[in-house]
Amino acid sequence: MADTLVAGTLVTAAPQVPRSVRLAAYAAALTLVPSGLWRIAIALGWDSGFTDEFLRPGNFPGAGSFYLIGLSLLAEALGLLTLGLVHSWGEEFPHWVPALGGRTIPVMAAVIPASLGAALVILITVAGAFTWNDADNMSAAGSPEGGHYWLMTACYLPLLAWGPLLAVVTAAYYRRRHRGRGRGC
Repeated sequence: MADTLVAGTLVTAAPQVPRSVRLAAYAAALTLVPSGLWRIAIALGWDSGFTDEFLRPGNFPGAGSFYLIGLSLLAEALGLLTLGLVHSWGEEFPHWVPALGGRTIPVMAAVIPASLGAALVILITVAGAFTWNDADNMSAAGSPEGGHYWLMTACYLPLLAWGPLLAVVTAAYYRRRHRGRGRGC
């Protein structure tokens, strides 16, 4: 933290977000893009190689498209929340937010959900990686094979980095916000 003398008053500036942490936050948000694009392509009618009842090409576009697109948008929105851990809107409510605008966000109000999210994402993605080729997953009848299998795998592989990146960014947010703030954080 840097101290500056402004009009006879000592002002302590908030510590800057290190470039590596900022890059980790953006990387975390981007890990969801490939799987989201893969689902949206299916929703728009692309033949992903699935022949099972729900994901077969004849069903899309159709009612299931809303589910796939909604899931992709929800996942990306959750990933984009990581950016709040490196931007001012993750430290102070924007002024346009009714009743809360301009107020400081309590450190733990961001750290607890982000930590739980990181732990949950790590648990889900690691479990998914270990069961990816099980009989009830990608080895099931009707699952993609060949190039379709490898493309789907490549699109979902970046998700393994989402949880650890979120954990790193969350820890950096906690250290940056907690440092020099006293016990009231």
